[in-house]
Amino acid sequence: MALTTDILRSYVRPAEVLRRRMAGSGEDRALVTVMLACGLIFVAQWPRLSREAFLSGQEMEMLVGGALLGWLFLAPLALYAIAAISHLAARLMGGAGSFFEARMALFWALLAAAPLWLLWGLVAGLVGPGPGLDMLGIVALLAFLWIWLAGLWSVETSRVVSN
Repeated sequence: MALTTDILRSYVRPAEVLRRRMAGSGEDRALVTVMLACGLIFVAQWPRLSREAFLSGQEMEMLVGGALLGWLFLAPLALYAIAAISHLAARLMGGAGSFFEARMALFWALLAAAPLWLLWGLVAGLVGPGPGLDMLGIVALLAFLWIWLAGLWSVETSRVVSN
């Protein structure tokens, strides 16, 4: 299926979509997924950073450079660590998945929630701070957590149930 179709289906059936995306894939797909997700979230920062640069008088290039460093270089490393920690925590509770599956669950959830973060960035840039932006941020965070935790649950319990 197309990436956009899978993103939409992830909001309803996250475990099913994750399983299909992982079928026959390896670490190369995990890396592409996390980099695509981080790239989209980096782009989502541009309207907010533009507004901040205009209001504060800071240089836009400096703000974008900081976001670039954070989202495309540091965030993927942190996400690999978070995925490993989540897998180890699941293993302590009886999980039977693999590190790769835990990575894909986290990375796919981030990519699936990226359209909401793009919308959040647009609202942050055009409307600015306020209750609407806060609510949209909460919705995006909850969507990410739903997709991630449902996917992680699926990969960590699938072998336990089948044994």
